[in-house]
Amino acid sequence: MKRHVIFLMILATILAFTSCKKDNVNFVFPTGNIRIILPENANITARNNQTVKFTNRTTNEVKTVSYGDEVELTKGLYDCDYTAEVEYIVDGVTCNAMLSGSVSSVNIIDETGFPITTYLMVSCNDFIIEEIFFTGTLRPSGTTYNGDSYIKLYNNTDKVLYADGVAILESEFTSTTKYDYTPDIQATTMTVEAIYVIPGSGTEHPVQPGESIVICDVGIDHRDANPNSFDLSHADFEWYDESTSPQNLDIDGATVPNMDKWYCYTASYWILHNRGFRSYAIARIPIAKEAYLQSYSYTYNYTMHLAAGDFDMQRTAYQIPNEWIIDGVNCSVEAERKWNILPPNIDAGWTHCGTIDHDQTRYFKSVRRKMLSLTSDGRRVLKDTNNSTDDFNTECVPSLIEQQGTATDANGTPANGVTYDGITPMNN
Repeated sequence: MKRHVIFLMILATILAFTSCKKDNVNFVFPTGNIRIILPENANITARNNQTVKFTNRTTNEVKTVSYGDEVELTKGLYDCDYTAEVEYIVDGVTCNAMLSGSVSSVNIIDETGFPITTYLMVSCNDFIIEEIFFTGTLRPSGTTYNGDSYIKLYNNTDKVLYADGVAILESEFTSTTKYDYTPDIQATTMTVEAIYVIPGSGTEHPVQPGESIVICDVGIDHRDANPNSFDLSHADFEWYDESTSPQNLDIDGATVPNMDKWYCYTASYWILHNRGFRSYAIARIPIAKEAYLQSYSYTYNYTMHLAAGDFDMQRTAYQIPNEWIIDGVNCSVEAERKWNILPPNIDAGWTHCGTIDHDQTRYFKSVRRKMLSLTSDGRRVLKDTNNSTDDFNTECVPSLIEQQGTATDANGTPANGVTYDGITPMNN
């Protein structure tokens, strides 16, 4: 009798555990329950090849299905991306474009749908961001070294482009902190804390198809200060700040021309966020500096929630309408990421160096845009779908370190080999 009772108890426990496990693991989600919110005033006449991508925030498992189909999911938090090929009418003319939208950290536990706001993706024959090196290098002692960060722009077209007037932008907001900012202008505008513009009258700085330009922090040979760094004295441009802090003076590289500084939040000097929490973009601002600074400031409010209580905050930055932006890249780290700062029509994804805050493995690494192909004349064609999750290789040896064969770690281990995009080896 006792053995019978014990057996029944064990059986009941197994059944209960199995039932519970089934309830908590997989279920079928109908993607047609997702509400696709189309852009206002966009006369879209057809949507084709609609897809929805689900990325599980816990396991990083990715599932992509056609919109309207069912998909088997595990209950949990997801990033969800929607894309479609669309036809739309402007002034009586039918045009083709990509439509995209995304939402972060959706708790999917049943068949309940949720909204995804979509945007017509930015597409223009202009520069793209090829590489961002924001992590910096380390001295032989293991301490961090600032000043050798850079951003590389690439002419991905088949025509000559002019870099005159291209602005480098850094976001005011970080991807690791999210508040309800009011007034809310995030769908149409990038809020920025730094604006530096390449000088020129319009045709002074030609860039041939398949060529890059390097825009750096300090245009010097950094190996003189840190033997583990590299030479930026031949960069195309540098951003330079006339610091008002005598203890924190910037260095003006003698061989590299300065960009025009329109605005920066700091009274000393600007460096890229070396943990990768901010977004970056390039833009062509169609008005003069004085008119811009007078008309495009942005004062916003939010409530900071702390253990000590709630605190009402107010800050002022500047805003760049999305129509002026020609390319952008969201950056973050998975362990701390809360949101994508740029809207999906500029960047529907994000990229990274390191996986946690203060990741000690991030130094000497950059994010580099993937190469799709080589043309018959040897020109690289880089991937540009306005989704940096798909478009960029992460945690790469920076291209300048590869080309110069300089250090890849604090021990001074030299780079060995050159690639097209951080992954694809270059055939010598």
